Amino acid sequence: MNVASDLVIPALDALVRTTSAAVQVREALQRVLQQLASSTERMAWEIIPLSALRCSLPASIRSCWVFGIRAGAETGAERHPNSHQRSLSLTGSGIFEVREAQGWTPCGLVSEPSAAPEQRWVTIPPATWHRLFVDKQAWGTVSFHTVAPEQLIEERPVDPNDLDGGTHKERYAGRR
Repeated sequence: MNVASDLVIPALDALVRTTSAAVQVREALQRVLQQLASSTERMAWEIIPLSALRCSLPASIRSCWVFGIRAGAETGAERHPNSHQRSLSLTGSGIFEVREAQGWTPCGLVSEPSAAPEQRWVTIPPATWHRLFVDKQAWGTVSFHTVAPEQLIEERPVDPNDLDGGTHKERYAGRR
């Protein structure tokens, strides 16, 4: 799905620019990046309660997550069979690759607030494979999902070279 045709993106973009939401996201990002720096994990994350954003959200949004992904990391393919994901680059940069009918489509994201939404956001429909490639510094993102945190499922291929084969599913929040 194209960012320009996703009618939820403008509302989320405005939301993350509001003072109350921006403060919550920025503080969560700092904690996540500190957690990442003090670990050997590939990524760290924090769930922001929607009530903490103190803003009106689109009705379909049920959870907000802030991620820090280690510099140079490649996450491998994953998908969320039960949620539409919309992610914004906050700090650093990288490439979201989204699997479409014709193959992997790269979506390079930057963190420059004045850049066009298509350069800062990615929208990933339910059950769509995606993977991340992080540039030379840790990449901070915020993701909005259409399911509550405890319901978000991450699905990964058993064989990374066979996206049509078996998968392993688990609740994302339960991975810790």
